[in-house]
Amino acid sequence: MQGIISKNAKIAVLCGGMSTEKEVSMRSGKNCYEALKRLGYVNAQLVIVDNNIAQILKGYDYAYNALHGKYGEDGCIQGLLEIMKIPYTGCGVMSSAVCMNKEYTKRLLKNAGIPLINSILQTANSKIDVRNAVAELNYPLMVKPVSEGSSFGMNKVNNPVELIKACEEAVKYNPDILIEEYKEGISATVGVLEKDGKIFATEVLEFRPKNEWYDYEAKYTKGMTEFILPAQISEELTKKIKEITIKAFEACACSGVARVDFLISDGVPYVLEINTSPGMTDTSDLPAQAAACGIGFDELVELILNSAGLSK
Repeated sequence: MQGIISKNAKIAVLCGGMSTEKEVSMRSGKNCYEALKRLGYVNAQLVIVDNNIAQILKGYDYAYNALHGKYGEDGCIQGLLEIMKIPYTGCGVMSSAVCMNKEYTKRLLKNAGIPLINSILQTANSKIDVRNAVAELNYPLMVKPVSEGSSFGMNKVNNPVELIKACEEAVKYNPDILIEEYKEGISATVGVLEKDGKIFATEVLEFRPKNEWYDYEAKYTKGMTEFILPAQISEELTKKIKEITIKAFEACACSGVARVDFLISDGVPYVLEINTSPGMTDTSDLPAQAAACGIGFDELVELILNSAGLSK
C-alpha cells in the first residue's frame, strides 16, 4: 500500500544527470519540483545530479526520480538509493535495468506471450556481418541502440548500405544494437500508475508525428506531433491494449509508474518498449494521458511521490 508522505519531508527531486537526456530531465524535474511546491511540500528541493550525488543526498527523506536515460533510468541511481536507504519513486533496480535494455525487455515480454515485432540483437562481439544477421528480417528496418532513450541513435533504413551507416551511428550511443522490422501502423502509448495498491492503465494516447517516425524532434518540439486522446481505435482494441499494458508492467516487475509504447499494425498491438521514468515535460505523454483520466499534473506528481518505497 502507498503511504501518505508528510508535507514536511525533505524531498530531493532528482534531475539532470549524466546521460544524453539531461536537458529533457531538467525540464521534467523543474515541472515536478514546482508541482510539489504548489502542493505544499515545503522542503522539496531540485537536485541536479552529478558525480557527487551520494554526498548531496545525505539527509534527504525521499527521492523523486525525474532522471532519464543512463545512470538515472537503468538501475544505477536506484541501487545507490537502496544502499542509502532513501525511498524513491518509480521502478526498482531490476525492472529499471531490464526495461532500459530493449532486448532483455523483449525477452521477458515474449515469455509472457505479448505481441512483439521481429528483431535481432547485434552485439559488439558479434562475428556475423550485420548485413547477414538481418537476413531473416524484411526491409525497411529500424536500427536502435539497445539501451538509449528519446530516440537518440535511431534510424529507419531501406537497404544494406543504409543499414551499415545507421549501425555506425547507433554504436556511438551503445555498443549493442537492436534491429527491428519497420511496420506501418498506429503509434500509441499507455501510462501505468499505482494507487492504493492497485495498478491501472491510463487512456491510450495515439500520436501522429509530422516527421516520418517519432524521433527526438517530434517528441520534444511543440507542434511536431498531433496527439489524439483517447486514440481513435475500437473499444475492443482499447481494452486489449490496456490489458497488455498491465501484463507487460507486471512481467517486468515494474512499480509506481511506467509507460508502455505500442505500434498497432493490422489490428495487432505490438509492444515496442517500456519506459520506467516517463517524461514530465510540457509536451510529455504521461501528463496528457493522466489528464484524460481526470488526473491533473499536480495530482499526478503527488500520486507518483506516494509510490516511493513501492519499488521491488
